[in-house]
Amino acid sequence: MKLLEAFIYGAVIALISGTALPLLYHSKNARKASFGLSFISSILLLAFAGTVLYTGKEPAFPAFGFLPGLDFTLAADRLSAGFILLIAAVVPGVSIYSVEYVEHAKSEARKNLQAALTNLFILAMLMVVLAGNMVGFLVFWEIMSLSSLMLVLHDYSSEENKKAGLFYFIMTSLSTAFLFMGFISLFRLTGSAEFGQLDYPAHILTLPFLCLFTGFGIKAGLVPFHKWLPYAHPAAPSSISALMSGVMLKVAIYGFLRFLLSVSNPELWWGTLILIAGSLSAILGVIYALKESDIKRLLAYSSIENIGIVFMGIGLYLIFKLEGLEALALLSLVGACFHAFNHALFKSLLFLCAGSVVHATGTRNIEAFGGLVKRMPHTAAFFLIGSISIASLPPTSGFVSELMLFQAYFYSSALPDPLLKVLLIITLSVFALTSALAAALFVKLFGITFLALPRTKCAKEAAEVPKPMLLGEAVPAALCILSGLFSSRLLGLLGFDLGIPDMLLLGLILAAACGLVWLAVRNSGPSKSPRIIKETWGCGILAQHPTMEYSSAGFSEPLVFIFKKIYRTEISSTRTYSDTKESIFKDGTARIHLIKFFEERIYLPVAYAVSLVSSQVSRMQNGKLDTYVLYVFIVVLTLMTFTRYFA
Repeated sequence: MKLLEAFIYGAVIALISGTALPLLYHSKNARKASFGLSFISSILLLAFAGTVLYTGKEPAFPAFGFLPGLDFTLAADRLSAGFILLIAAVVPGVSIYSVEYVEHAKSEARKNLQAALTNLFILAMLMVVLAGNMVGFLVFWEIMSLSSLMLVLHDYSSEENKKAGLFYFIMTSLSTAFLFMGFISLFRLTGSAEFGQLDYPAHILTLPFLCLFTGFGIKAGLVPFHKWLPYAHPAAPSSISALMSGVMLKVAIYGFLRFLLSVSNPELWWGTLILIAGSLSAILGVIYALKESDIKRLLAYSSIENIGIVFMGIGLYLIFKLEGLEALALLSLVGACFHAFNHALFKSLLFLCAGSVVHATGTRNIEAFGGLVKRMPHTAAFFLIGSISIASLPPTSGFVSELMLFQAYFYSSALPDPLLKVLLIITLSVFALTSALAAALFVKLFGITFLALPRTKCAKEAAEVPKPMLLGEAVPAALCILSGLFSSRLLGLLGFDLGIPDMLLLGLILAAACGLVWLAVRNSGPSKSPRIIKETWGCGILAQHPTMEYSSAGFSEPLVFIFKKIYRTEISSTRTYSDTKESIFKDGTARIHLIKFFEERIYLPVAYAVSLVSSQVSRMQNGKLDTYVLYVFIVVLTLMTFTRYFA
């Protein structure tokens, strides 16, 4: 046990030192040392999490006082160790990548602040997962939220970043408010702030469930609480986007699982609600990602899709558990957690690669890319690995976790309730459609970004990023492949025998098949015939031109048309003619406007209503002390009455 404590204390000290160092010493070497300390912390966390997961030990750490009767307690079990392992898997790549990436900030102050806040952000997420009671959880949750907010606002001179910061601040404050209400209701019920088993009837836990589901759902990016992600991710530095999408969203999932797994008697409608919310998030996330031309905003919508898939697995777990199908419940829960881990790997990889592309070209617009595979071959290779994994193609890790959830669906015919069978058939169809659209999405993203000819001067002049950034990308890329190839063995070490196919054997077969095809193509034809290299035939056109390529909008147009009822597409056009009869077309413009449904139809009306109420309330501020004393008296009297008759 002493060794486990040393691992955690060492990691915490390293992260605290990494936070303080660039604030005290304003130099490049101090920033390098800061990221080096975060890398060291990840190695210690890896050792800690691996030991706890393998041995099943549940270490508890000495508590320290906060308020009378309220202490900070730290503890770990296999659930928290699994999410610490997730943190330890993402941090090394981000730390190595940031050594060079942070140097492109606009000023020395921003470079130092970004390095310090990155360590603080990692530390806060770690402490949330280790928190043994509600007090510590909320305190470190707020530190996590504020540090990430400051990182989103790193370029505070940009109007776009200011809007993103405001949006994120409002949504994360709502998340904390709902969590506070949920924890207060649990404290009132149990009389303790400690996390523990909740042996109460489900109807008593309905209010805590709804509050915590909403609070954690906002932070995780569930639809309809998702709108902060497409604003925050493009605004944040790419290394921070990797941490936010790869880790912070999973911390919210951890908190929700911590509550759910402690409830002894959940209700069936809980699982149904979670499953439906996850399905809507998955399908709408990928549909909205398909129409995006901003590379980081596209990846943000993709995160909403994958978080939806994780919640689908959690919903299936509750349904199967309550219906007595323990094996399917375990398969669903492990599949959801494994997909959360895999998403942390491939999404952090994709955000790091996107940061490299943006750094090399100076733009986030996919339409301005093209031909980067020749100018950035290593980044293209790593991006391809991430795209294959997120598209759930074998033998990568993304394939394994989605396969586990598909298996749970396929064996659900054992359910006795016909209505549940219908629900699962519908959500299975949504899941299958989501997977197909995700594959199309990343065919578009990789193809438009890296293949064909450069569309703009910035793409033509792009160059490969420095080696530290490439090495940072290589770490999660290698983990995506290794965690897929050895998935059955890794889960077996953790005690889960779920009948997953041997991906190592499948990977070897695929590698051998690809090698044979390559040899066959290379050795086809007469051995002495000269190799002729010609440009692709272009229907008689002498030379290809970038305007002949598929654009991002052109690739997505058929799908945008299919889902136009969801996008609420508005098409407008203007035309001018060379003759008075309007027969000979001269010039024209066309515009496709996609309504931001959730923002324009849900968020903005609520914001306008709050503004209206606020303006009315502001009239009560007449500047007279007697009036304010009267207000206080009325509030106190109301609270006393409420406490007397309702509390």
